[in-house]
Amino acid sequence: MGYSLSRDYKERRIIVYPQYLDSRKSRSRGRRIPRKDSIPNPQVDEIVRAAESLELDPIVEEARYPRAWWEGSSRVVVRKVKSKLYTLKLIASKIRELRGLG
Repeated sequence: MGYSLSRDYKERRIIVYPQYLDSRKSRSRGRRIPRKDSIPNPQVDEIVRAAESLELDPIVEEARYPRAWWEGSSRVVVRKVKSKLYTLKLIASKIRELRGLG
């Protein structure tokens, strides 16, 4: 079911896996934003809280990140603001703020 939900929102929403924002991951392991903008060990609940505070209407889906299928994880589908990269940086920045790191 989660997969079809994501397809329904293809142009207006993006999928955010925690790996996209993780400063401990390399680009080849899934990080999508520059290390200076990323955060260590982001959790799905943090992504949801950040997306809610940014009014991105988050939806949690049970799905594993394909590059790390052995790691149990969920993903969050959010409303896209400008570009995917811009939206990911916005979420990481909000998580940093919620953690009190910046």
